Amino acid sequence: MFAPSISRAAARSSAMPMSAIRSYRSVSSPVACLNARPQAEKKSIAPQQTRAASEHAIANPTLAGIEKRWEALPPQEQADLWMQLRDRMKVDWHQMTIQEKKAAYWIAFGPHGPRSQPPKGEGLRIFTKVVQLCAVSVGVFYLIHAFAKPQPKTMSKEWQEASNEYALREKMNPLYGISSEGYEGKGFVQSPPLEKS
Repeated sequence: MFAPSISRAAARSSAMPMSAIRSYRSVSSPVACLNARPQAEKKSIAPQQTRAASEHAIANPTLAGIEKRWEALPPQEQADLWMQLRDRMKVDWHQMTIQEKKAAYWIAFGPHGPRSQPPKGEGLRIFTKVVQLCAVSVGVFYLIHAFAKPQPKTMSKEWQEASNEYALREKMNPLYGISSEGYEGKGFVQSPPLEKS
């Protein structure tokens, strides 16, 4: 079964023109498919337009004060400058100027974009907003309790003491609970005495 499929594949490849095979194999990845140009267009590109590792330093005026200008640059200029620096970093780093090294480091790790410093007074604004929201939540809590029904009778101290007596009589939880030897806890008592009205 395997041998006939190999012979059919070999027959197809021999029937296919060589240019079709080459053009198919020249694309190495899906990303390369997106960036691929027709063969005729590739021949017309001038050699100086292709991007390669630049052996010439980027001009100092381009990199001067990049820390202050970076946020104001349009995204296309930011990308172009970063691509120039990236190509420049492909050569030996000893050939790069100090200005290029500083600019590359600052663009990669500097406090801009998501790493930018918070604006002045942001901590105080956050603190005041948290205090305001806490005050609102306390107000809502007391407003709900002001209009709530009274507590059930099982939440009185007398009821809970009666629950303790019942638990002792029935020997509930004899290992470590209220019926165990030497127990000194409160048992079920957790509420204040019932108010007389």
